[in-house]
Amino acid sequence: MKAIMVTAPGKIDIIEKDLPKIQSENEILVRIKAVGICGSDMHIYHGTNPLATYPRVIGHEFVGEVVETGAGVTRVKAGDRVTIEPILYCGECYACRTERQNVCEKLEVMGVHRDGGFQEFVVVPEKNAHKFDEHLDWEEAVMIEPFTIAAQSTWRGDVRKGDYVFIMGAGPIGLCLLQYAKHKGAICMISDLDIDRLEIAKKLGADYILHAGQMDVVEEVLKITQGMGANVTLDAVCIPKTFEQAVEVTSVAGRVVVLGFGVAPSQIPQLPITKRELTIVGSRLQNNKFPEVVELFNKKALNPRALISHTFQFDQIEEAIKLIETQSEKTCKVILKF
Repeated sequence: MKAIMVTAPGKIDIIEKDLPKIQSENEILVRIKAVGICGSDMHIYHGTNPLATYPRVIGHEFVGEVVETGAGVTRVKAGDRVTIEPILYCGECYACRTERQNVCEKLEVMGVHRDGGFQEFVVVPEKNAHKFDEHLDWEEAVMIEPFTIAAQSTWRGDVRKGDYVFIMGAGPIGLCLLQYAKHKGAICMISDLDIDRLEIAKKLGADYILHAGQMDVVEEVLKITQGMGANVTLDAVCIPKTFEQAVEVTSVAGRVVVLGFGVAPSQIPQLPITKRELTIVGSRLQNNKFPEVVELFNKKALNPRALISHTFQFDQIEEAIKLIETQSEKTCKVILKF
């Protein structure tokens, strides 16, 4: 079968590899139908993901059709359409015992630590497969995994109905965060440097769009909230400046959620954190969020299609990467189809 492999930073190839085989009674074989290209895939390609190992078949946003099941499989059958939860965990460490498997001490992510979805077939444990309705097309269903990130982040930020939520960054994840926060009943402000993405955000229900290149976003958020600040700030830009701004702009008793993996330090004094008793948390991947997101997709309660800007065939991976890197056309979520 064919697979897309990053053999070393900056080098990507379509290779031939053996078809994977079911080794356990609780495993399933899935024929991949579509995969999303995530920012973290690009970081692996560029050699800037500190967690990845090489060579690696990338991809953690993928969906497909079950073609074979192990003897002990009961939840899915051949022909089912499934989205794959890409995390593997030990089930025994403190994180796993407290239902925080997404930060398991021995966590492995498909497409990062193990080969992922940029290949024609994959074998996964049955528990990692989540069925979705047939009325969803493959491209829409690819977006289930990114929306689980939004479900996790809004849960970590304890987003509540009526909260003022400030989302920093209107890329694919920021737009997922926006939709999920709106679903929870929040009043949403979102910032970016790209007016086109801000316009998408407006169409998706953003109450306020803030152009970070044309205004002081901290001042604007304080103005909108009449000096209170955002009750929840979700930093999807993930640079030292935005982290510092997030702490500055968040209200008393508010929550700051950080999604980044940057290693550059920020300069944040203790006073605003203690004085306003802020809660500052990280949000990584997701834990147990696939069922709720699949249900929302099945009900058409979210709009994944609005985030998909380009679709390529599997063997056009180099063209897809070139488009993302050169921005010869405006991109949001780019998807590969098999």
